[in-house]
Amino acid sequence: MANNKILYICQQIMPYLPENEESRLCRQLSQAMQEHGNEIRTFMPRYGCVNERRNQLHEVIRLSGMNLIINDDDHQLIIKVSSIPSARIQIYFIDNDDFFSRKAVLTDESGREFEDNDARMLFFARGVLETVKKLQWRPSVVHCHGWFSAIAPLYLRNMFKDDPVLCDAKIVVSLYEDRFSTPLCGELAEKLANEGVESDNLSDLNTPSYENLMRFVIENVDGVVAGSEKADKTLLEFAREKGKKVLDYQSPEDANFYDNYDRFYEELF
Repeated sequence: MANNKILYICQQIMPYLPENEESRLCRQLSQAMQEHGNEIRTFMPRYGCVNERRNQLHEVIRLSGMNLIINDDDHQLIIKVSSIPSARIQIYFIDNDDFFSRKAVLTDESGREFEDNDARMLFFARGVLETVKKLQWRPSVVHCHGWFSAIAPLYLRNMFKDDPVLCDAKIVVSLYEDRFSTPLCGELAEKLANEGVESDNLSDLNTPSYENLMRFVIENVDGVVAGSEKADKTLLEFAREKGKKVLDYQSPEDANFYDNYDRFYEELF
């Protein structure tokens, strides 16, 4: 198989956040694809609950310092990096005091989703893609894990569609059990339009529920993966109806688990 350059945009990765199906897969997939001869870059948000000292995060000065305008406000982009020595991989972190200083991930202590999760998503996606541009690293595949990474395909298909670093990448999104219960900010469609996202179906996000968001995202990707056995089957069927390449749930116990992912990437081309 030909080697790919794979950009992983992850909602969560162990050991930086507690181990679960998604955080474990993002950690192991990054390592396995590198061991398969692919070149990888992996990003996640630097949530305030990520222990920087224990995980030895440090700022990458040459990549930090850019300001991103989200909702007409300037927000400083800070890039940090950490290594997982046992896996011989690096994880890049998108950081910003306005969005990621709180000691939580996506919900407050009562389990309610943060009201600004939409703006946090916009910043995270923009931060990753602007950093990859600055690195001048051209991914052949961009694989987004979890709904918090779901804005990246919309940017890639719109504001970055003519960018020489990012324009040729195949886009994949993995669906998990990690749906949000309360719709995102009702102004999400307007915010995306202001960010340069154009679509006749943008009005579908006037009610930005999990289902509506992921359907809109699926229309903008090349492939969809069932990252969890409990991934929404209706969305997987929707992806098939739209002619997207679909990788059904793969059991980690399968000896060909990582080979199947590698083969799936190749079949996108």
